[in-house]
Amino acid sequence: MSTYLIGDIQGCYDSLQRLLEMVNFDPAADRLWSCGDLVNRGGKSLEVLRLLKSIEQSVSVSLGNHDLHLLANYEIYPEGKSGNKEFDAIFAAAECDALMEWLRSQPLAVWSEEHQMLRVHAGVIPQWDWRAAINAGNEVSTVLQSDQRSEFFSRMYGNKPRRWREERTGWKRLRLITNILTRLRFCDELGRGIYKVSGPPGSQPGQYKPWFKHKHRLTRDVTLAFGHWAALGLRIKKRYIAMDSGCVWGGKLSLFRIEDRALFQVRCKEN
Repeated sequence: MSTYLIGDIQGCYDSLQRLLEMVNFDPAADRLWSCGDLVNRGGKSLEVLRLLKSIEQSVSVSLGNHDLHLLANYEIYPEGKSGNKEFDAIFAAAECDALMEWLRSQPLAVWSEEHQMLRVHAGVIPQWDWRAAINAGNEVSTVLQSDQRSEFFSRMYGNKPRRWREERTGWKRLRLITNILTRLRFCDELGRGIYKVSGPPGSQPGQYKPWFKHKHRLTRDVTLAFGHWAALGLRIKKRYIAMDSGCVWGGKLSLFRIEDRALFQVRCKEN
């Protein structure tokens, strides 16, 4: 059995197919662990969801911001006319409800005891250890699978609050958790994120650092796997694995096999 990490697919179905064929991926034996953003921009988001749902027993996803954006649009435009062609193609599909139910059931943070690995889409603030990240993600997941999800999606967007406080409650708490796990790139030592900067390290204001560069972060003793940051690019380090190699932007789609640290890539042709 092999376990493969994959970064932001974003609707790049053809590249995904070629990559899985390259490694002779066997759904009966292998595992595919996604760092999120399955959909949007690549042109074939419906096909990506169909494929991954068809092998769901071997797939695990940590939801990304584009995945949540799709789910939010589904609550508003279940019959289409969202203004996003890829989303509307999903909403028009016969199996749309099943696809959305499956996607909603995926967590925002996943822990692997076997590999001592925390997997999220974007990042983790210095104040969280892996257990805190899992617990925070579970708070959002609980709402996503409840009758409060429409209210959550109506309040999900926005960059404030920025600083984590354990005593914070309500929709602001859930918005902040969502932003940390699905949008974070840079933060200061207090964990305050800056969400309007998406460039590479060095493009941020001086008081901020890439979230994984904070010396005293409480996740420094485990491995972090994430995507989201195309400008950062693919990075395979001892304690973090950045898997967004910019496929949808004309880069590559990458698979990283955890057991032997082998890397497999195809050049993306969708865009």
